Amino acid sequence: MQDRAEIVHNNFLTRVRDENLPATMSLSPADAGLTPEQTVEIFESQVLSRLLDNHSRKLQARGEGFYTIGSSGHEGSAAISAAFRHTDMAFLHYRDAAFFIQRSKKLPGSTPLWDMLLSFTTSSEDPISGGRHKVLGSKDLFIPPQTSTIASHLPKAVGAAYSIGLNKRLGRTGVLPSDAVIICSFGDASLNHSTAQGAINTSAWTSYQNVPLPLVWVCEDNGIGISTPTPQGWVHASMARRPGIEYFYCNGLDIFDTHRAAREAERYVRTHRKPAFLHMGCVRLFGHAGPDAQHMYLTGEQIEATEALDPLLHSARILIENNILRVAQILDLYNETDARVARAAEQVIRRPKMKTAAEVMESIIPPLKAPPPNPPSAGGRVGVGGNTREKIFGDELASMDKPQHMGKLINWALADAMLENPNVVLAGEDIGPKGGVYAVTTKLHDRFGAHRVINTLLDEQSILGLAIGLAHNDIICIPEIQFLAYLHNAEDQVRGEAATLSFFSKGQYTNPMVIRIAGLGYQKGFGGHFHNDNSFNVLRDIPGVIVACPGNGADAPAMLKECVRLAREERRVVVFLEPIALYMTRDLHEPKDGLWSFIYDYKKDIRIGDIGIYGDGKDLCILTYGNGYYLSRQAEKELRDVYGIKARIIDMRWLAPVPEEQILKAVDLCKNVLIVDECRKTGTISEALMTLIHEKMPTPPKMARIAAEDCFIPLGRAATVTLPSRDSIIDAALGLLGRPAAQRKRA
Repeated sequence: MQDRAEIVHNNFLTRVRDENLPATMSLSPADAGLTPEQTVEIFESQVLSRLLDNHSRKLQARGEGFYTIGSSGHEGSAAISAAFRHTDMAFLHYRDAAFFIQRSKKLPGSTPLWDMLLSFTTSSEDPISGGRHKVLGSKDLFIPPQTSTIASHLPKAVGAAYSIGLNKRLGRTGVLPSDAVIICSFGDASLNHSTAQGAINTSAWTSYQNVPLPLVWVCEDNGIGISTPTPQGWVHASMARRPGIEYFYCNGLDIFDTHRAAREAERYVRTHRKPAFLHMGCVRLFGHAGPDAQHMYLTGEQIEATEALDPLLHSARILIENNILRVAQILDLYNETDARVARAAEQVIRRPKMKTAAEVMESIIPPLKAPPPNPPSAGGRVGVGGNTREKIFGDELASMDKPQHMGKLINWALADAMLENPNVVLAGEDIGPKGGVYAVTTKLHDRFGAHRVINTLLDEQSILGLAIGLAHNDIICIPEIQFLAYLHNAEDQVRGEAATLSFFSKGQYTNPMVIRIAGLGYQKGFGGHFHNDNSFNVLRDIPGVIVACPGNGADAPAMLKECVRLAREERRVVVFLEPIALYMTRDLHEPKDGLWSFIYDYKKDIRIGDIGIYGDGKDLCILTYGNGYYLSRQAEKELRDVYGIKARIIDMRWLAPVPEEQILKAVDLCKNVLIVDECRKTGTISEALMTLIHEKMPTPPKMARIAAEDCFIPLGRAATVTLPSRDSIIDAALGLLGRPAAQRKRA
């Protein structure tokens, strides 16, 4: 198979030498808003991008380079980059090396050639990812790193754009300048992804309501997605008349036309604070990536026709026709850059690489930094806008010395967290005036206003993307996912975006947030499997994510406070999983006994890894969480009163990472351990706990577990029949202790 990169390389040299260049209409430098010097600078960025692509392929052939998806054909993005400030945060398409190189020229001392080669060769000295991936990113250049995303970066671009106006409305100074705009680029094939459509719709929905959203969508339309052609005219037809979004088009082969359109889009967005869609026509050279055999789906004539549209040839024509550079100067610039890249590549391949698991894993958790100033202690606090705690809570202060259910206690904890942390906001469906489906956010909208309690549209990807984007501008969001089952619509925003950002940026970028999710089972008379979802495994599987689950209202405020601290001080992605069935539960054993109602105590401290222990018996240890803790407490009474079994119950509280040391210490003196897991038995946390105890304890106790059946949850009276219950816990405990369940004394 012919080396198309080498063919395009030689074609450029030959056609420039012979002045056999494509003829197209072009603007003057003045009409494009460029000086001759700026035009040369953009061309230099284009050339360096192209030659980095060429040498990355050569490095891969030698076993020294990796991941050769390139930017060839998309070099027009350098002209887009030139139209924006380096403080305009950019979430880039993976074909935007030219954009990155051009932006680096706005910051003296940048070394894009060296830095990008370090990335290509996965050197541990790569300044953005430390060799973990080939990414385009830089903290100093306001470019968060992106991998080969399929539109997953679009929702957070909306959040980042929204954050600029939000900080202004909150009277805060964030990371981004108050007049900044956000740039988000992607391909024409990605435009069709549901994530892209959701994010673009959210931007239009927001703009339609005249909410400031300074965002430039850049669609780089090369007409093909891997091997599937984009219908001609589709991008224009689908985007030219979207309400709330201004449409611009440019010929990405022509740097003058591209810079003209980019400058118009930049001025529109910066002035009007509304989103724009910049549609850049371009081509894709060399196939989708290094291993892609494009001759399998394109004819030779089609490949050659595309290569004839090489944007570097168009740029060469523009330089010559406008008397900016002569042919010899263009060839010298190209050849000297080629030699410079080759020399640097030979040096870079000798730079150090990561060798150990510890090195690779080092940036999963953000590095500790000096924490922000501590908020004032509870009681008499003065929050944002001079609001005192007395003013915020009003008559409810008198109720705080009376036992309450978990829903009310979480509500108060959210209010206290917002009062003492002015950069904390809430976001989610129906959380505003309605107060949420279960009234957990009731009155918060009235107390803190619409800017801090944000009613979103119905799209979980946009909700989580909003939280990620806000974090880029020093706002800590507590987004609410209305039901655990709804998370699956958007789980990649946690896995592919929020959780990976620290990993791929060596901890330079982080996404601190606390994701509240109403979930788990045991709801009665409502929902079925969409509202009763007893599996959080999708969260356990994501490196670096913390999952907290309060089993009772006494713990919930302290755990939520700790989750906010983890986000605020340690920059962590935290999930606060709230058992829906316990929101309004007040009684434990008998109606009106009030034993599951608790006094509000926001001063209480529960740190990550702290487990809850009820009882000190050694006959039996019940290890559980969430609803399982409530049911185990019910079971423990009969086991004690009827059978004389002395038990202790461990509420894990923290489901990821599992508090291993505290669990092992708590179960060490017990003869028998029963794990009660309300989630489905296959692949669930009870399997991990069984493994933990058997692997880490020299003499493991006798063990058993009960878990939910591998089944979805039905509606109606059968909603709990597949789940652990008080009676099944008692039966399992008796069986573990050698007392047949058949002999159990039924009440």
